[in-house]
Amino acid sequence: MSPDSGYLKVMSWNLWLDGRFVDDARTKQLAFLREQAPDVVGLQETMGEAARELATELGWHFHQGGSCGIISPHPITARYGDESLRGVGARVQLPSGRELVAWSAHLNHEPYGPYDFHLAGMSVPQVLAREEEAGRPRQIADIIDAMRPALAERGLPVLLTGDFNVPSHLDWPELPWQVSVAVERAGLRDSYRVVHPDAMAKPGHTWSPLNHWHEQEEGVLEPQDRIDFVHYTGPLRPVASDTVGVGEPRLMPHHGDNEWTSDHWAVLSTFAMES
Repeated sequence: MSPDSGYLKVMSWNLWLDGRFVDDARTKQLAFLREQAPDVVGLQETMGEAARELATELGWHFHQGGSCGIISPHPITARYGDESLRGVGARVQLPSGRELVAWSAHLNHEPYGPYDFHLAGMSVPQVLAREEEAGRPRQIADIIDAMRPALAERGLPVLLTGDFNVPSHLDWPELPWQVSVAVERAGLRDSYRVVHPDAMAKPGHTWSPLNHWHEQEEGVLEPQDRIDFVHYTGPLRPVASDTVGVGEPRLMPHHGDNEWTSDHWAVLSTFAMES
């Protein structure tokens, strides 16, 4: 599927500090991108260089901004944001001449809400207060503010990918996580949950294929959650959305020769482009 056929493939991928913990990571990353053939990829944990290096190897276009990046086989005609914003955006021109704007966000990773709830036994008000302490609600508000010109542009597809380091209220009915609520209120929809509305039947966990046991507490299971997303608005209709990776990664600390180079699964959503 390609934009020429009326479909658009969009990926969000946390590279896990650019794959530095897995042997021959760059070769494996490139093979994965060639196999999946996305039209737009929002990257996180790029170490300030992976978007540029991956795009250069692939002959693609890129916007590199600190931890985050956007890469695409299609031309990038404008670039937005920087690391101070915890996200970057790019305007991409598709072969048809149509344009879209895509953002990649990487929000602060601690304190981490599922640990507070599951392991520390905090109440819902306590967990939400800790979210404010982590700064994630403010960070996503700043990114949404930067996106507003694109969101106001009539008929423009707009995408927000990212590792939010927090689950979605669509998966936790008992806990209105502020970040996903803010994204929804801005008019963006969660493509995975649109395609798979039953969170019990299709949890879509992206954290973590490598961490099944909590690193700091022996014998304690690591909370598994969906913290990586592809959100959208505009003339797009999601027809497929899945967590994607390579093979069956070995758990930490036996991960060094995994074919999959990250400690997150990536998310790949396919959209029908509507007129």
